[in-house]
Amino acid sequence: MELKVTTLEGKAAGSVQLSDAIFGLEPRADILQRCVQWQLNKRQAGTHKTQGRADVWRTGKKMYKQKGTGGARHGSARVPQFRGGGRAFGPVVRSHATDLPKKVRSLALKHALSAKAKDGGLIVIDNAQIKDAKTKSLVGHFSILGLTNALIIDGAEVHAGFATAARNIPNIDVLPIQGINVYDILRRHKLVLTKSAVDALEARFK
Repeated sequence: MELKVTTLEGKAAGSVQLSDAIFGLEPRADILQRCVQWQLNKRQAGTHKTQGRADVWRTGKKMYKQKGTGGARHGSARVPQFRGGGRAFGPVVRSHATDLPKKVRSLALKHALSAKAKDGGLIVIDNAQIKDAKTKSLVGHFSILGLTNALIIDGAEVHAGFATAARNIPNIDVLPIQGINVYDILRRHKLVLTKSAVDALEARFK
């Protein structure tokens, strides 16, 4: 697959040959869904917790005698039936992470890249660098390219000035190639890859 390369100024900068094994697959929604669910489960904190009857500080003395009162048989005041008692079956601190094989994760990334290439949401630029780290100038570049909602993937390191200028722009994410993931690709309308990012992806899946 051949794709035209452009600059941040919107000028032509040649073309690049994309591997069909990475960008030319027929996207499968089931694989993408499994990977997105795995990512969302993994990042969930799981720090929610309520106080059970063992956590509530309250007397454990029997409320009243077992027989002869005409009332129900009660013991501790910490039980969930009473106001101020512990909660029954409340959430506890735990991990929500699920397992997903590495091969499925790798395949899901290829399918996400292929999905963007198929629907015309993939753009390749020669580099992601600007002279002055100004948000206003970067917004001008993005308007030329028609980017309002995009994920930009650079090489091993993101240009510091570019990242600084982009962090104030809503709906624009900038990541190094190590941070590329299925969820961020799918949640943005456009995927912008630099030439170094394309080379790194092809080296990764070689």
